[in-house]
Amino acid sequence: MTNETAAGTAAPLAPPPGYEPLFRVSPFLETTGPYYFKRLEQGFIVAIRILDKHANNSGLAHGGLLATLADVSLGYVTASSHTPPLRMTTTGLSIDFMSAVKIGDWVESHVSILKTGSRLAFANANICVNGQTVASARAVFSII
Repeated sequence: MTNETAAGTAAPLAPPPGYEPLFRVSPFLETTGPYYFKRLEQGFIVAIRILDKHANNSGLAHGGLLATLADVSLGYVTASSHTPPLRMTTTGLSIDFMSAVKIGDWVESHVSILKTGSRLAFANANICVNGQTVASARAVFSII
């Protein structure tokens, strides 16, 4: 659990029940996180609490952070859909922003895998706050 807080709160904001720290991290994700995940019957949700460090000059979640959440969730969920997990690299990522995300918001990425072939994989994500879509993303991955 991080000691960082969302703006205006006195204590760290724990993730909702059922979430645990993301099972795979890197130096970049440690800098931009912390990220969490929640297992589903098929796949999992990747999420993040928006902290002060995630904000742009307008005091809202930086679009680059939401793009990182999209890339991580799309890649991890797609790779983990196979046993052993696929080794992939992102070859295309696009994202459309629909609403602002505020400090303190719990942001979830819900991934749908469209197709996994022998060379390419395709997936979509709905990025949501309180069940409302705030961004949608699409990715193409090259399977290594």
